[in-house]
Amino acid sequence: MKKPLIILIFGIIICLQVTITASDTKMVLIKGGTFKMGSAKGKGDAITVHDVKINDFYMDVHEVTQKNYKALMNLNPSKFFGEDRPVERVRWMDAAYYCNARSEKDGLKPCYNTETWECDFTANGYRLPTEAEWEYACRGGTTGDYFFKDGTAKLQNYAWFRENSREKTHPVATKQPNPYGLFDILGNVAEWCNDNYGEDYYSVSPKDNPKGPEVGKKKVLRGGSWQSRSKYCTVYQRFSDAPATPDICQGYDHYGFRCVRKVEE
Repeated sequence: MKKPLIILIFGIIICLQVTITASDTKMVLIKGGTFKMGSAKGKGDAITVHDVKINDFYMDVHEVTQKNYKALMNLNPSKFFGEDRPVERVRWMDAAYYCNARSEKDGLKPCYNTETWECDFTANGYRLPTEAEWEYACRGGTTGDYFFKDGTAKLQNYAWFRENSREKTHPVATKQPNPYGLFDILGNVAEWCNDNYGEDYYSVSPKDNPKGPEVGKKKVLRGGSWQSRSKYCTVYQRFSDAPATPDICQGYDHYGFRCVRKVEE
């Protein structure tokens, strides 16, 4: 089912196309386009600003909640309990398993081969966003370090981060959305992306729908979290971790995710 979502950003009324999936999750249509990825203010792995072209795709309006996750996976690994809080303490592979389970429930073709962990981008099921899709969606058509005016002074209106989180996650969609109607795209929990992490990948990245290095020991995380300082909750900041690190003390209580799926012709 599709319906419009009307939001007010910078005094401008924006109408977005929202789809409610068979598994009762809201996704918004992100219209594709070209943007400049990275930032001259970024550290070494994000400093190479380069042009990227992205196709249309759907993205979850908010991070996968504990209610969403438990309904499909029959468990809740989170430290900070609450049905409407984002699920956390999830490894990259846990997120991929969830994507496949949600695809199967909705009668779609799963994207992930759980033996090789390769992603079939031609499948119509759910997957994790590429790093480029994530940044394109996060920017919401803007070009600065944040998708709102006045930088860190206004971050508290859009994100849960170290200075306002009280050292815990919070229910999703309680802050203001970005221009594409995405809640908690910064802060709350850092979000797994599909890509392998490559420190120098920006210097060799193709323009059309880049999908990250073919191999890598770590996976990309984006957006910062409830424990991040404001300077790390930007549209361009890159993070990474092993997809199956066994020690949850290394930070899983601030790792979460949201899903995307292709727009079928």
